[in-house]
Amino acid sequence: MRGTGWLNEPFHVRFREIMLHASVREGLFCPTYCLMPDHLHLVWMGLRLDGDQRNGMKFLREHLGPALRSHRFQHLPHDHVLRELERKRNAFAAVCHYILENPFKAGLIPRGKEWPFYGSVVPGYPTLHPMQPDFWPKFWKLYFAALSPDAGNLKRPLR
Repeated sequence: MRGTGWLNEPFHVRFREIMLHASVREGLFCPTYCLMPDHLHLVWMGLRLDGDQRNGMKFLREHLGPALRSHRFQHLPHDHVLRELERKRNAFAAVCHYILENPFKAGLIPRGKEWPFYGSVVPGYPTLHPMQPDFWPKFWKLYFAALSPDAGNLKRPLR
């Protein structure tokens, strides 16, 4: 998505609603997302063996289309599956923090100011936010409580 003019609070609310539906349908948690004026970043974590992040993304793209009006997602997005090292707790948090730093790096907000278009989507916890001081301990507790015992057994080849 490279057009601008779509990023506003009504779009953010619609994005969160569709993310919630995608998360429940596909068994996903989103610890971090960031909507930028011309693109977006998000991290999804699977909770079930049958959960599918690719289907979640397809669902998100399909249902966000009308909310984007004349704007579109870019044809070939950059999807990245985190490598084993990036999935360890502290490294994972660093990846999420990197995403949250995007508005500052782009000069959209001064250091220390919160961007209105980022957050997390964890079904059942609408006020959980990655900028809260106790976010990560809460997030990991919720994640491991929701994680299906067979979730880590799926082996898909990297694309």
